[in-house]
Amino acid sequence: MKIYSVMITLFVLLLFLCGCGNIAKEKQLEQFIDIHVAKVEPLSRQANLAYWDASTTGKPGDYERVNKLQLEISRIYNNPQEFAFLKDIKESSQVINIRLARQLDKLYYAYLRNQIEPELLEKLVDADNRVQEKYNTFRGTIDGKKVTMSDIYTILTTEEDCRKRELAWRASKQVGDAIFNDLIELVKLRNTAARKVGFGNYHTLSIVTGEQNVEELDSIFDELCELTSEPFARLKKELDRILADGYGIATDDLMPWHYHDPFFQRTPLVYDLDLDIYYKDRDVKELAQRYYAGIGLSVDDILARSDLYDREGKYPHAFSFEADRNGDVRILCNLQNTERWMETILHELGHAVYSKYHKRKEPWLLREPAHSFTTEAIAMFFGRLSRNAAWMQQMLGLSEPQIAKIERVSEKYLRFQQVLFARWAMVMYTFEKQLYADPKQDLNTLWWDLVEKYQLIKRPGGPADAGWASKLHFTTAPCYYHNYMMGELFASQLHNHIVQKVLMLKSDENVSYVGQKEVGDFIREKVLEPGAVYQWNEMIRRATGEPLTPKYFVEQFVK
Repeated sequence: MKIYSVMITLFVLLLFLCGCGNIAKEKQLEQFIDIHVAKVEPLSRQANLAYWDASTTGKPGDYERVNKLQLEISRIYNNPQEFAFLKDIKESSQVINIRLARQLDKLYYAYLRNQIEPELLEKLVDADNRVQEKYNTFRGTIDGKKVTMSDIYTILTTEEDCRKRELAWRASKQVGDAIFNDLIELVKLRNTAARKVGFGNYHTLSIVTGEQNVEELDSIFDELCELTSEPFARLKKELDRILADGYGIATDDLMPWHYHDPFFQRTPLVYDLDLDIYYKDRDVKELAQRYYAGIGLSVDDILARSDLYDREGKYPHAFSFEADRNGDVRILCNLQNTERWMETILHELGHAVYSKYHKRKEPWLLREPAHSFTTEAIAMFFGRLSRNAAWMQQMLGLSEPQIAKIERVSEKYLRFQQVLFARWAMVMYTFEKQLYADPKQDLNTLWWDLVEKYQLIKRPGGPADAGWASKLHFTTAPCYYHNYMMGELFASQLHNHIVQKVLMLKSDENVSYVGQKEVGDFIREKVLEPGAVYQWNEMIRRATGEPLTPKYFVEQFVK
């Protein structure tokens, strides 16, 4: 790869020596991009495949390979002469071609994030991979016996013995203490790097280079906090009564381990009907595969390459993966036949079809989502269906008496889930913002202050531990979580537009999209195929007729 480094450096120096001359800025940029992609594309594929191997095997050698390749890629974006060239082109405002302008934006922010000393860059990559390796291969223990996250989820959703529930909940948090020191070191290194390129901390850097605005995000979360506060308190009060009665305790005695999810980010299935019973004898993989085929977005090739079931050493959660921006798309799951995993595989395949259906004729740099939250929106758009009564009836072949039971609770489950998630996202966004503002503060206490404020969950007695760090996003996707909430807003906006303008319906009653290829055609044409050709809000405007707005999420769920 060294020959490419020499070529691009000589190319940039030549441009500076020549000045503008007779060479148009766009032509200069096109030549730069050609050389850059020829260098980065093969390395990116190698690094992605190495990460897949590491996630599926847990072998230290695979993580070492990821580390080496990521560092090699980071060094490309660390080049100060190349960044100066891109900065000059951007500030000239002479790039008119929309695709070139978008590629310039992508390159500029990627280089900006990496304008730090090589020694600091190497420390960052090493620290990042060390934390991820520890996290991915860690297994909590209950009474000295190792357990997987799937085991823990099963206990938290089925076990009635409160002591066993507490042990499982605490086992899910043990990895937080195991990685805490390394994670804080990584946070401090990220902040140091952010200050080197002119930002107060890494959180602000991530937001700005992600083409977002901190003030706008704060405003959205403040508005959602106000709108969801009363509905959430009302719904949770009802939930607490049901849970307490089930455990034979007072509502005041409810603790975090009574809520069926380690972070209370999902609604417990306790409203008269447990939806898991409809999935326990069904193959959630087959259901998802059949559903996507029915709307014209086949996932057969994706599933054929995927890793779907639990085993020792494997990454314990789920993600979607694209190796090369050229069709090698996969998902990783640890499937069980439950509603949680039905939602998860629909969600991850939503990410996967976004990657699969980018137009291959578009430039390599633009063969990715318009923004990370727009791929979250597609994943959430489909993931919501696991609790949709009409979808369950059509996909599971349920009888009329069965669907009558489901309809009574499915809307409540879905509505509560969305309001609950908004409150949980507030915890994550606010905590991470403060984490990077001051990593030396008492983070464990801060975490529980926010949990009590936004989720109305009582903190356990005794000294606060670092259980918060067991949330995988602190390690694998820092300063990202707000994008899930932004994705929920776009998913509701997309749903509203499809119901009214694509299907031409007066309401979304009994809408499930099963077998409706016009829905898949619309999503593919307006959202998936363009990739990153348009800035995210422009893509949303083109797809739905207006920029991103919270109003459709509020109309759909906040009642």
